[in-house]
Amino acid sequence: MFPANFLWGVGTSAYQMEGDSFNTQWYEFEKADGIRTGDASGKSCNWWHNAEKDFDIAQSMGLNSLRLSVSWARIEPEPGLFNPRAIERYRQMLTALVERGIRPIVCLHHFAHPVWFEKKGAFLSKDCVADFSRFVKFTVYELSDYCSDWLTFNEPNIYGIEGYVDGSHPPALHDHLIQYFKVLGNMGLCHGSAYHIIHNLQPQASVSFANHFLIFTAAKTQVFDGLAVRAARDSFNNIFINMVTGTRAPLFSGIDKRLDEIKDTWDYVGVNIYGGVDVAFDITKPKTGFVRRIAPPRGRTGDLLPDGVPMFGEIYPQGIRIVVERLAKYGKPFFILENGVPDRDDKLRPWVIATAVRTMHDLIKEGHKILGYHHWSLVDNFEWALGYSMKFGLVSLDPVTQERKPRPSAAFYGEIARANALTADMVKKYVPEVMDEIFPSSG
Repeated sequence: MFPANFLWGVGTSAYQMEGDSFNTQWYEFEKADGIRTGDASGKSCNWWHNAEKDFDIAQSMGLNSLRLSVSWARIEPEPGLFNPRAIERYRQMLTALVERGIRPIVCLHHFAHPVWFEKKGAFLSKDCVADFSRFVKFTVYELSDYCSDWLTFNEPNIYGIEGYVDGSHPPALHDHLIQYFKVLGNMGLCHGSAYHIIHNLQPQASVSFANHFLIFTAAKTQVFDGLAVRAARDSFNNIFINMVTGTRAPLFSGIDKRLDEIKDTWDYVGVNIYGGVDVAFDITKPKTGFVRRIAPPRGRTGDLLPDGVPMFGEIYPQGIRIVVERLAKYGKPFFILENGVPDRDDKLRPWVIATAVRTMHDLIKEGHKILGYHHWSLVDNFEWALGYSMKFGLVSLDPVTQERKPRPSAAFYGEIARANALTADMVKKYVPEVMDEIFPSSG
């Protein structure tokens, strides 16, 4: 059993779900052939016109929370020019959730932003804090009657890595490690400003950011690989954590004297977690901090990328324990905001759900405070540069016909949400092959 106020939900994002998301840097990236599969987002899940269809599915599953994002490009299509029709549509969506007994959590920046902001240099622009703060102030003021749970950013570390180091997301730069650190530093300043703006407008609000955590393991036992693990954690997992705890600013960011603007600007630890990778020290890779990631030759992986590599290394929902135990010293509650697996045949997803739920239950029993769990995602959607090739949905989607078909894991997750519990009978019904793993005392 879980605490009476525990939140069972799903995670979504505007660009991946709404469709027809013009005027964003991601749409420009699509037109420039940035999508590896050649897909176009198109109508995606058609949320801009009929998100309520999927809200009905969430309600039927017994979910009591849903995480979504708003599109900065729709709300502020030109600097200082706000679109009343866009904000009204978001009011409709939030009202529809509340009417269905579903608590909304709104993310203000989930990878996509206006073309005009990108052309200024995005989070390398000297105006980025002012621009983002203006958008946040307007949006939160307009939507505060419908929502009091906010995320400033989704995975700033992924935004930075994919855009400035790996080059697979816009602005598609490779090995620009110094720019990566500068971007993260400026996003930290934007987050700090947004946190204070939101609390000034809505003192009772709950505000944080969603941090992507990878579980890093040394590829070998040699000391240099151990140092590579530490470097990977510090340069990926911990950058935003270090800023909000006032520990240190990112290298080369130039914001060392401004940490007070960011310190203590989180009300909970927002955790996105999927997998784990091995890392090795590699002297030939100075542009990535001499760190090389390796997909571990073990464990469960989910569907592979087009080049045959697992998207997240080893799928590792049990890593929730590692993150919670490492960060418990800060005294914040935890919220699992994304956890899932690309799995078109729904073979691994039930195990991911069962393992995550069992792990959270054990942590709560040990005294850790976990507010809720959001599975990624409700419906198959546009997976950024991977197009429609990765199937994360509890419900399958044909983006051409818009036909939806719940996968068996949707029924499994729905039973958990409605019961506010995971039982042995549920595991026997949906994933019997791992019964001894989830309920060791059963046999």
